[in-house]
Amino acid sequence: MPPAAATTTTAPPRLLLIDPDPRVWGDLPALLRRQGIEVASAEGRGEAEGLLVLGEFDLVLADLESVGSDFLAVAHVAPGDPLVVFFDTFGLPGDGRALLEAGAFDCLPRPAAPEQVAGCIDRGLKQRALERENQTLRENLDARVTLDGLDSRDPTMRRLFSLVEAVAPSSANLLIEGESGTGKTRLARAIHRRSDRAQGPFIEVNCGALPSSLLESELFGHAKGSFTGADRDREGKFEAADGGTLFLDEIATASTELQVKLLRVLESSRFERVGETKTRQVDVRLIAATNRRLMDEVAAGRFREDLMYRIQVVTLDVPPLRERPLDVPLLAQSFLSRYAGEFGKPAERIDPSTLRALAAHSWPGNVRELEHAIQRAVLLSTGPEVTEDCLPPLLRQAEPASPPEGAGDPPLGPLKTMLEVPERRFIRLALEACGGNRNETAGLLGVTRSTLFNKMRKYGLLSTGPDGRRKTSPSA
Repeated sequence: MPPAAATTTTAPPRLLLIDPDPRVWGDLPALLRRQGIEVASAEGRGEAEGLLVLGEFDLVLADLESVGSDFLAVAHVAPGDPLVVFFDTFGLPGDGRALLEAGAFDCLPRPAAPEQVAGCIDRGLKQRALERENQTLRENLDARVTLDGLDSRDPTMRRLFSLVEAVAPSSANLLIEGESGTGKTRLARAIHRRSDRAQGPFIEVNCGALPSSLLESELFGHAKGSFTGADRDREGKFEAADGGTLFLDEIATASTELQVKLLRVLESSRFERVGETKTRQVDVRLIAATNRRLMDEVAAGRFREDLMYRIQVVTLDVPPLRERPLDVPLLAQSFLSRYAGEFGKPAERIDPSTLRALAAHSWPGNVRELEHAIQRAVLLSTGPEVTEDCLPPLLRQAEPASPPEGAGDPPLGPLKTMLEVPERRFIRLALEACGGNRNETAGLLGVTRSTLFNKMRKYGLLSTGPDGRRKTSPSA
């Protein structure tokens, strides 16, 4: 009897049988298929090499005389690097040991007892299962990227972090665009720490928090007596940031008059304090941020085009949290660990129902909203597991995140069925991000390949690729 291997691998396992006479395998292929194992056959080395190129196999059972001992080299560079078991009809002394030393998984005599073949297949598939689990863990770790406390598994964020690493060392002015709460300030600080100005000051000004009459003085300083209440000379933020970085948040709210002065200082590095005629010079790198599209503000006549081009030598676009659902559990666990330590709470993990509630929320406040929700949950938690009743009331009644454009509300039904809607969407997004590669997708989602395969089959994601076209590669 062949092993019940479908329960021990990451699945479905795939075997390749190679022999010039397919009859030697007897009932083995049929028995293996009944165990949920995919079986392919080849009658010679050439046909076998073609099959190995087309798709990943876990185990290859080959007649040694048909393929030759150098077949190992071919198998080891094939997709999936399958384990190879040779059947040696002649059983020449030393052949088996030499093959094992060369990398064969096993070498059996022919004919071999059915129990011996079944045991070999079982051991091979169990080893493959362990290898796949380890690979998933490695991919899961590799998929996570961190930039000064900004954690992400999202491919768009990974590209953003790579861009940050590329532009940070320069002194070029940068524009960060993104909704409120997406982490623009943290990103600006990360850029400063990676620049050659890291030893200089990082000065932050929120342009939307001050009236325009005070913002000019805040940025450029003022002379004593220049306006009511100016009882002493005061330096502005440009002077304070000399030799470092000035971060102007919500730059799109700057008045037309202030935009003129900003343009001048960016062009010449020179300015005057309010109420003074003395020209001062500074060496400042500007990082600006906005929750609007600055190009739209220019088109609407609210922002100077020449200033925009001075600011956005490079634009960094931070996607909202609802567009990167894979980051929700990652960030939630990161915040949990931080605040559990800060508050001296025993919280260590988030229970599944709470994770589902977090996944279903649309996060209009983005990362900031998630951080505050987890901070509250940790404060209210009493044990090692954070439960749904610790979340803010709004999250306990969460709507599914980002329904497709034009789609109505999902029909009411059993909770289990309704929760499947965001799960299917997350899997589809992960498949798109990984180009349909199941190994990478499983690693990205933090699940085994067998779990991913079963979910894809359940949600009808097997028959077509993420782009909607029918798949042609068996390895997907």
